[in-house]
Amino acid sequence: MNNEKSKLLKDKIKHIDIKTFNSIPIIESFEKMAFQSRNLARACKIYNNMLKDDNCTNILCLAGSLVSAGLKKVIIDLINHNMIDIVVSSGAIIVDQDFFEGLGYYHYQGFINADDDELRKLKIDRIYDTFIDEENLRDCDNTIKKIADSMKPDAYSSREFIREMGNYLDKNGKNPESFVYAAYKKELPIFCPAFSDSSAGFGLVHHQTEKKNHVSIDSVKDFKELTELKIKSKNTGLLMVGGGVPKNFVQDIVVAADILGVDAPMHKYAVQLTVADERDGALSGSTFKEASSWGKVKQGLEQMVYGEATITFPLLASYAYHKGCWKHRKSKELNNVLSN
Repeated sequence: MNNEKSKLLKDKIKHIDIKTFNSIPIIESFEKMAFQSRNLARACKIYNNMLKDDNCTNILCLAGSLVSAGLKKVIIDLINHNMIDIVVSSGAIIVDQDFFEGLGYYHYQGFINADDDELRKLKIDRIYDTFIDEENLRDCDNTIKKIADSMKPDAYSSREFIREMGNYLDKNGKNPESFVYAAYKKELPIFCPAFSDSSAGFGLVHHQTEKKNHVSIDSVKDFKELTELKIKSKNTGLLMVGGGVPKNFVQDIVVAADILGVDAPMHKYAVQLTVADERDGALSGSTFKEASSWGKVKQGLEQMVYGEATITFPLLASYAYHKGCWKHRKSKELNNVLSN
């Protein structure tokens, strides 16, 4: 690595640890305020109710650049302390960010007024004020290919493939702080309905170009498996960070169950942390009240919070962690349900 590149890739992103601070006092203060502070306080209470509810399966939805921004440990703690039971995520968070760090690579503190033409020459990629070494990302792409090459040619759900990624980290990982790895150890299913929209896509294109008989990702199998978990669980709660495909995917399983002739109730609880606005009719900003018209989310125990996730997510997670309602919860090991 040349000196100029080394200077830019010097200060690593440090992941915030919700166990080291207690947000309960500030959230309780927010409850007596207004606007988004009060909304966040109500969202914290709803999520805490999800943890109190023994009959609720909690689903975490992730979209945006969350791990690269320093939120990896938050997700790991939610998994390790049985505060969530299923993850539904966009591809980049799983592969380019978390699995990438599990391989021993890092995201770095950067700046938004960088010379992007110069960054390209140095093979540095930028996510707002974060830098990534493109050469490390290429190794991540190649590792996905290596995993696919080792698997029996077949159509797999993203959940099945991501579990293989966890297995790879178990044997070859350089950094144990990975939520893909944490989920693997807990047999917690991770779904990625747009899996190829990430480094996984590059690796799988390479794999399929070389192999006549190859591995492919079956997005319909994803939908079927998650619908099966909804039917089995009955009561479900949603904790959404961002919106996008994971948001719609997880809401649609209620309708899918109904089409199959199964009485699966609407999602009982729902919290979304977002900066998206509902006025343009787009998916990420659509409200849970709107989702109720589709028969997806029950009204009453739902809350939209309009704030950026690097601020709102750690506050909410720390509140729930220090409240301690998770302590009675056990790991559901839902991967084993789908394997049987």
